[in-house]
Amino acid sequence: MATEDTAIEKKGTGEVTRREHTRSGLHYRPNVDILESQDELTLLADLPGVKAEDVDIHFERGTLTLHGKVRPRQADKTNYLLREYGVGDFYRTFEVSESIDPSRIHAELKDGVLMLHLPKVEAAKPRKIEVKPQQGT
Repeated sequence: MATEDTAIEKKGTGEVTRREHTRSGLHYRPNVDILESQDELTLLADLPGVKAEDVDIHFERGTLTLHGKVRPRQADKTNYLLREYGVGDFYRTFEVSESIDPSRIHAELKDGVLMLHLPKVEAAKPRKIEVKPQQGT
């Protein structure tokens, strides 16, 4: 469960800044890997017990918010002899730079892992500059 605010800037190109915020109610901060390729950033988030229809992803003014709602596994009146598995929502936010094209962000959920694709704008993609020999010398 998240208990404090932190901010960690992604090393290298500085395209993603993570911000962790506390929220009221029981929730968990999902573990996340962020991969970078030439064309996009790919965010992989562990969301066990979350169904695709219960994932809420918002992007507004450079802030990407993930919220996965977890439904209770047992009835409210279940008499537990031992209870170690906590149930709560998943919540995480990220500050995303302008080098991401928000109109092309897309995601899929499989086996409890959310794969979120953050395509780069064309201007942010690396490109090779061709060097031509000078003529006339």
